[in-house]
Amino acid sequence: MANKAIQGIKNKIDSADKEVNKLSSGVKTSEGRNKMDEELVGVNKNLRYQSLIIEGTKYRTLLNRKFENRKNWNNPDPKKVISYIPGTVVKVFIREGQQVEQGDSILILEAMKMKNRIVFSRSGKVKSVNVSEGEKVPKDYVMIELE
Repeated sequence: MANKAIQGIKNKIDSADKEVNKLSSGVKTSEGRNKMDEELVGVNKNLRYQSLIIEGTKYRTLLNRKFENRKNWNNPDPKKVISYIPGTVVKVFIREGQQVEQGDSILILEAMKMKNRIVFSRSGKVKSVNVSEGEKVPKDYVMIELE
C-alpha cells in the first residue's frame, strides 16, 4: 500500500518536472522574454531541487526557507537533566555526590500551574545540582548532571 503511494508521488513529481521543462523552453517574444516569464510573474526562475532522504528513499523536492533555516536536532546527553519548559523549582530531592537509581525522583518543576515530577532515566552518581528550591529556570537549562 505504501509503495503504491510512493510510486504515485514519484510519478507526479516526474510529470511536474516535464511540465516545467516544457514551459521553460517557451518561444521568445518581440520584447525578448519567454512566454513563461509573462505568464508566471513574480515566480523565482532560479529554483533548485534538493534531495531529501526519508527511510532510505531519495526524493527531489523544493524546500521552503523555514525548513532550510530550522534548528538541527541533536541527540540529548543522557547524563544531563534539561528543563524542556520554563518553570519554578518547587522541591529538590537530591544533592551532589549522591548515588541514584533509575526512576528516583530528582525534583518537582512547576510550569503552567502543573507540578511535574522529574525522575532519573538512568542510574549514576550526581555530579552537580545547578538549581535550588524557588529558583526560576528557563527552557533548555541544565538542571542536574550525572558522572
